[in-house]
Amino acid sequence: MTKSELVQQLAERNPHLYLRDVEKVVDTIFDEITQALSRGDRVELRGFGAFSVKEREGRIGRNPRTGESVKVGPKRLPFFKTGKALRERLNESKK
Repeated sequence: MTKSELVQQLAERNPHLYLRDVEKVVDTIFDEITQALSRGDRVELRGFGAFSVKEREGRIGRNPRTGESVKVGPKRLPFFKTGKALRERLNESKK
């Protein structure tokens, strides 16, 4: 599902809201999650999952084309861990 499909479905389920207002709400939620992660905070949505940031140290990598050693700097990467309710719902058909 894309962001525009999410906005469309939310607008269809809430006909009393304007499409532009639903779009603003979705944008605001994503912006807040992004800002929290950039500060190094953890974002937990109960029943859905938690977003966090993982730190990767710098290392020596290798250029696959030339085989030359390349210095790769440290990185901060987003990480998502599913919540228990979401895992159970995804796996309920397998029981």
